[in-house]
Amino acid sequence: MTRTELLPTETATAASDATRVAVSTVIFSLRRRPGEDRPVVVLPLVRRTRDPFEGSWALPGGWLDIAESLDAAASRTLAETTGLAPSFLEQLYAFGAVDRSPTRVVSIVYWALVREDVSFTATQENVAWFEVADLPQLAFDHNEIVDYALWRLRNKVGYSRIAQGLLADEFTLAQLREVYESILGRRLDPANFRRQVETSGNLIPTDRFRTGSHRPARLYRYDRDVELAERGPLSVAQ
Repeated sequence: MTRTELLPTETATAASDATRVAVSTVIFSLRRRPGEDRPVVVLPLVRRTRDPFEGSWALPGGWLDIAESLDAAASRTLAETTGLAPSFLEQLYAFGAVDRSPTRVVSIVYWALVREDVSFTATQENVAWFEVADLPQLAFDHNEIVDYALWRLRNKVGYSRIAQGLLADEFTLAQLREVYESILGRRLDPANFRRQVETSGNLIPTDRFRTGSHRPARLYRYDRDVELAERGPLSVAQ
């Protein structure tokens, strides 16, 4: 049995009334459909190989090891599922409804961003990428978890530069606007968007331009002195 098959079980391996702690991760990235100009938000899911919910898709996750921190567990499940390192990783919420699993399980859920320019390869055969707008019925309460993670992403994009965590190191303003539109699910006025981001102080223009079928577009890069999103005083100690 592969490690990934064990990841999202969320059921105890021995009969016990004790509450167990699992760590799951909602991993967002972008993918372009053939022939479409705007990318869509996608995430990887793992097909379960045992009951309950055998054959259903679920978020990647696993039990918290006694010698493992929460952040380390989230990073591990992300790496084992996608083979990728996130550009952003943050704790989302603790889900602990009594009836969410046949045994008492509390899931500490993280959400992560993976850049659009990465190779979408999975390290296990039972992993696949899905569009968040067209998810199947997931195991446990994982549809609810994805909805909450999307809500957090859409709110955070309004007051931070979190959208840049889905882009390559250098990008055009049009590419950045496409990310905002994909997250928010609506079109934005190009002129207003350019004016807002250019006055934000978060972007640094480079001397390079993207060339192609359209007129050259200036490339921008991250201001690495500015965090993708404010994570509060606890982030200093982590």
